[in-house]
Amino acid sequence: QVQLVESGGGLVQAGGSLRISCTASGRTFSRYNMGWFRQRPGKEREFVGVITWGVLGRTNYADSVKGRFTISRDNAKNAVYLQMTNLKPEDTALYSCAAGREEYSRLTYSFTNDDYWGPGTQVTVSS
Repeated sequence: QVQLVESGGGLVQAGGSLRISCTASGRTFSRYNMGWFRQRPGKEREFVGVITWGVLGRTNYADSVKGRFTISRDNAKNAVYLQMTNLKPEDTALYSCAAGREEYSRLTYSFTNDDYWGPGTQVTVSS
């Protein structure tokens, strides 16, 4: 059974930075794509970014965070990170990580509710 747990959320001022983490257990972490999503108040869950399987992985980001957010992974620690810089109040959301069900997926892999999800960590950006 795959389990995901996010951590590192909190309150930060606009323009600040924050790194959140997601730790996985239950299978060989390095073989699977990992994604970050967020749900802003009153909105649907939205894609933030993805990193593919492997040692470094390739990344892709939503336009709204491109150039400000960076995803990385540490397979030895079964962890994926989301480094957020130049945060804006509109980045306030519950941030969740997702783990793909399929091994060695492409960068364009689409996460669905059938994949594995963590409960999320709250990030609040004050103006």
